[in-house]
Amino acid sequence: MIKGKKILLGVSSSVACYKAVELARLFCKAGCEVRVVMTPNAANLVQPLQFEAATRQPVYCDVFNRRAPWDVEHISLAHWGDIFVIAPATANIMAKMAGGIADDAPTTLYLAFAKPVFIAPAMHTEMWHHPATQSNLGILLKRGIHVIGPASGDLASGDKGLGRMAEPQKIFEFVVKFFKPSQSLGDKKVLITAGPTREMIDPIRFISNRSSGKMGYALAEEAAQRGADVTLISGHTNLPAPANVKIIRITSAIEMHQEVLKLAHQTEIFIFAAAVGDYRPAKTANTKIKKQSDEITLNLVRNPDIAKEIGKNAKQNQTLIGFAAETGNLEEYARKKLKEKNFDMIIANDVSSKEIGMGCDENKVSFIYAKGKMETAGPALKRDLAVVVWDKIEKIITTKKER
Repeated sequence: MIKGKKILLGVSSSVACYKAVELARLFCKAGCEVRVVMTPNAANLVQPLQFEAATRQPVYCDVFNRRAPWDVEHISLAHWGDIFVIAPATANIMAKMAGGIADDAPTTLYLAFAKPVFIAPAMHTEMWHHPATQSNLGILLKRGIHVIGPASGDLASGDKGLGRMAEPQKIFEFVVKFFKPSQSLGDKKVLITAGPTREMIDPIRFISNRSSGKMGYALAEEAAQRGADVTLISGHTNLPAPANVKIIRITSAIEMHQEVLKLAHQTEIFIFAAAVGDYRPAKTANTKIKKQSDEITLNLVRNPDIAKEIGKNAKQNQTLIGFAAETGNLEEYARKKLKEKNFDMIIANDVSSKEIGMGCDENKVSFIYAKGKMETAGPALKRDLAVVVWDKIEKIITTKKER
């Protein structure tokens, strides 16, 4: 498992930093060596002595410490550690990491550390949703940093919402999984569609939707971590490509249709998470349409129904999972789609809310199975829901084999 691993634990100044003591204990109990690196303000909230008692190692708080005058401590620690876990990670430290600012022990160590980095964000909901924090998060994700949480629940301010640091046990389990990833999908061929399609009106205008692709990308990342051979067919998004995932970028529904059909015969698991345009302009203008009158009429034609076509021709060894994004009559429309497209399960979510669903980090969903059963999950981060989705898909596959 993780016995013998060398863990660097960074602690920044959130009120959640007391939980980092328990995290240090969990790593030590599993046989890891742990060294703690704290910001000065974190040391005001939790005494370094508590970490020293938990790890039996000195805590590094001061970049200019002269404990070993011959040693450049942030460099020697960077060479020593196998991974760097920052928990809690405040909005401040995330901003410094994204901008390359090194003005305390954890951020100086971060710039010197060339191995896997994990962060467990902790902050108030509004701070998490602030465009600056989300921009910094995007930068860190593109650099390959692993993000654990945040969770929803009671916050230090007394409010409830997204922003709690993930519980120490969950952070610990995430790290364990990193060192010993599940192979439960062992080389299964998985095809996932994600993001919006764009149906061109002229060379610069198009019809599209608000899909961010976050759910599909999270599902692709989780499948790859479970050992699957994953192909992600994606519309335009601002998301980094998931590790160990083959990505095919498309623009229109026609292009997505073509790419899905190319891979259909070899795919074992399909997840149709893309927000595919139902219609496209009957004709795309070759040049920009100039403004001429108060009204303009666009003639639209139906796009191919990719999921329905695959479902019609699905083989017994293929598993099909769909999504239903609705603004009303959620269960009714989802069940109709489930039957029409021959899905094994459909994941339905209400996209009328601005807080969850399309374009957001969180979602609340209903799982409806081909035999009629329905379950719910969320609100939760889409990354966390991806784990739940794959757990359910694996159960579906097991049940089909037993028939």
